[in-house]
Amino acid sequence: MNKTAFIFPGQGAQYVGMAMDFIDNDPSFREILLKFDRDNGTDLYPTMQNGSEEELKETPYTQPAVLFHSIAALRTFQKEISLQPDFVAGHSLGEFTALTANGVLNWSDALYLVHKRGEFMIKANQNKPYAMAAIIGLSAEQVKEICQQASPSGTVIAVNFNTPIQTVISGSKKGVEKACELAADKGAARVVPLAVGGPFHTPLIAQAAAWLTDEFRKIKFSASTIPVISNVDARPSTSIDEIKLNLARQVTSPVLWVDSIRFMIEQGVSLFLEFGPRKVLAGMIRKIDNSARILSVDKMEDIREIVSYLRSSHESEK
Repeated sequence: MNKTAFIFPGQGAQYVGMAMDFIDNDPSFREILLKFDRDNGTDLYPTMQNGSEEELKETPYTQPAVLFHSIAALRTFQKEISLQPDFVAGHSLGEFTALTANGVLNWSDALYLVHKRGEFMIKANQNKPYAMAAIIGLSAEQVKEICQQASPSGTVIAVNFNTPIQTVISGSKKGVEKACELAADKGAARVVPLAVGGPFHTPLIAQAAAWLTDEFRKIKFSASTIPVISNVDARPSTSIDEIKLNLARQVTSPVLWVDSIRFMIEQGVSLFLEFGPRKVLAGMIRKIDNSARILSVDKMEDIREIVSYLRSSHESEK
C-alpha cells in the first residue's frame, strides 16, 4: 500500500527572507509571528524578514524560525490539496514541527516550546568549551568507534545519523577535536565544523531536558491518530505521555534519522513530502534510499508545481 509521510527539517536550514512569500500570500501568518514576538519579548519577525544571518543563527531564533516556515508551507499547501499523511517525522527540532502538523501541538505553543528549547540547550552548557562537526565519508559504525577512541580527550558522541555516510558528532571541544583528527586519519572525505550554540544531543546539556519537561506542563498536548516517528527510537507513537518523554529524551539522545526513514519505507511509505527551508532532507533521503520519491516545499512556487504533479499523478492512477 502506498503511504505518505510529511517530514520537517531542523536547525541549519534557515535563511534571511524565509517564509516571507507565505506571509505575503496569507497575512494572517504575520499575526502569529507578531504575537510570538509580543509574548516573548523577541524580534523574530524582523530578523527573519531582513535581519543578519548571524542573528538568525542564534539558536533561540533559529528554532522557531524553521518551525514557522515549515508550518506556513504546510498550511499553504493544505489549502490547495486535501492530503493527510500516514506518518509525520522531523529532524531534531523538526519533531516539534511534525507534532504541529499532526495536531498534537498548536502552532503558537510549538513556537514557544522550541524557542525555550533553544534557550535551554545553550544555557545548560554553562559556557563550557564545546563543538559539533559533521563527518562525511565514513560509516556510522566507524564514527562511533572513533568517538570511543577519542573519549579520553573529552566527551564526544555520534549524535545525528543523517545518512549512511554522514554522521554528526557533538561534545566537549577537546573530545570533538580529537575525533575530527582521527576521522581525517581514517580517510573521511570531509570533516566539517558546525556553527551551533552548544553540544546538542549529548548528556552535557541534560539540564535542558529537565527544564523543557517543566514547560510541557504549561502546554496542551492533543490526541492524534497520525503517528509521529520519534528521533530517539525511530518508532511511531500516538501516546501523549510517550511523545513528551521522547521530546525530553531527544535533547540528550542521538537523532536516528537513517533508521526513521528506513522504518517508514518498510511500512509502505512511497512518498515523502518535505516542508521547510532549503529542502535539506531530500538530499539526505536520497542517500538513504535513492528509490524514495521526495517532494519538497520551500517556497510558494514549489506548491504550485507539486499540487499540479500530485493531481496529474492521481488522475493517471484512476
